[in-house]
Amino acid sequence: MTRTSYLAGTTGSELRPIPGEPGLPVVGNTIRLMHDPIGWSRYLYDQYGPVAWTNTFGMRVVTAAGPDAAERVLVNRDKAFSNGYGWEYFIGPFFRRGIMLLDFDEHLQHRRIMQQAFTRDRLAGYLDSMSPSIAAGIEAWPADAASPATGRGAAFQLHPGLKRLTLDLATRTFMGGRLGAEADRVNRAFIDTVRAGTAYVRFPVPGLRWSRGLRGRRVLEGLLAEQLPAKRAGDGEDLFSALCQARSEDGHRFDDSDVVNHMIFLLMAAHDTTTITMSTMSYYLARHPEWQDRVRAESVALGRAAVGFGDLDRLASLDLVMKECLRLVAPLHGMPRKAVRDTELLGHFLPAGTTVIVSPHFNHHMPEYWPDPERFDPERFAEHRRGDRVHGYAWLPFGGGVHKCIGMRFAALQVKAVMHQVLLRYRWSVPDGYQMPLDYTSMPTPRDRLPVRLERL
Repeated sequence: MTRTSYLAGTTGSELRPIPGEPGLPVVGNTIRLMHDPIGWSRYLYDQYGPVAWTNTFGMRVVTAAGPDAAERVLVNRDKAFSNGYGWEYFIGPFFRRGIMLLDFDEHLQHRRIMQQAFTRDRLAGYLDSMSPSIAAGIEAWPADAASPATGRGAAFQLHPGLKRLTLDLATRTFMGGRLGAEADRVNRAFIDTVRAGTAYVRFPVPGLRWSRGLRGRRVLEGLLAEQLPAKRAGDGEDLFSALCQARSEDGHRFDDSDVVNHMIFLLMAAHDTTTITMSTMSYYLARHPEWQDRVRAESVALGRAAVGFGDLDRLASLDLVMKECLRLVAPLHGMPRKAVRDTELLGHFLPAGTTVIVSPHFNHHMPEYWPDPERFDPERFAEHRRGDRVHGYAWLPFGGGVHKCIGMRFAALQVKAVMHQVLLRYRWSVPDGYQMPLDYTSMPTPRDRLPVRLERL
């Protein structure tokens, strides 16, 4: 394709124009990006460097590839980049005014209030409340599903199993109760709202993805609004109650719409991102049984059916596996921002209104920072190596700067709590040569639902 420049010579300064290419008429390079995000990002990086433009999702975007570019955008010292305006195009109608879509002073104020729901004592309480639900959820999985021991039965589709479990945990821990008959409808609403952000047709045509996302948002709003008065009046220990009760040091609290907006966003984050992480961990532990045996031995050594808050640091090998899997398959593979004024990006002129995409997924697979990047190697995060310290923005599964994920400690806690119990109850495997096919339409999920041979221990 022909190399062209973006706004060449606009400023008349020493800042360089941004190179890039438009792609196909109408769709631009959307299809290439969706089907091979690493390959396409690598192509742009090799052709044009860390800052390049292209057309995707019906608009012109600038890619900020590599850790130096990611740091410049995410740290945002000059407040030139908006988080909310960046995400608005993709998920604004479905997750409006969630913590990730707020900016600057307003974001800081909301974050200070929300932090009251993620204190150490709160996290310990969430862990205690979720442990029985984890046990009940995984106990229902089929014993000896196509296991090596029996050779009988159908494979167990692990990704849907984990997704059902995390939805149950999110609703119990965050809302203080089970959904019961509503579970399937709410799960469908979550799926529809998440997938709507990357719709090709971005207006509500009945039956298409955008319309389904808007309907899913209404389902979630109705569910939360119905329960909100009781949460305001009560003194529960769940996250919903915590957001209703939380106040900042200067006395600010969330109004009802704030609580509903933040709950929808947090439920999505706790439901989808942890499911992706645990699915990836399960896949690689099936592919590498020596690591499955290693992390299981640590869980057995704890001598506890359910992990306690003080036990989390003792699952050192599981922590290494989790970090490596977050590197290999970043749950959020793109982070959009929009320039709110003229600025520069690594010596390139960037005009106000430009959408910029930071790609953790690409950064995590750069051989410049990660030797043999496609290889599963949890030891790269061990203390004697610490590959993540080569550059502070080479590994960024939780983002960076002031918008770094507020729930990352909760996410790690939940992942370890679930995997600990799964390891104690089951051994699982996949056929030799199996590779998990990923769908990058929204968040990366297994296209085949991750079928495994499941053996009860």
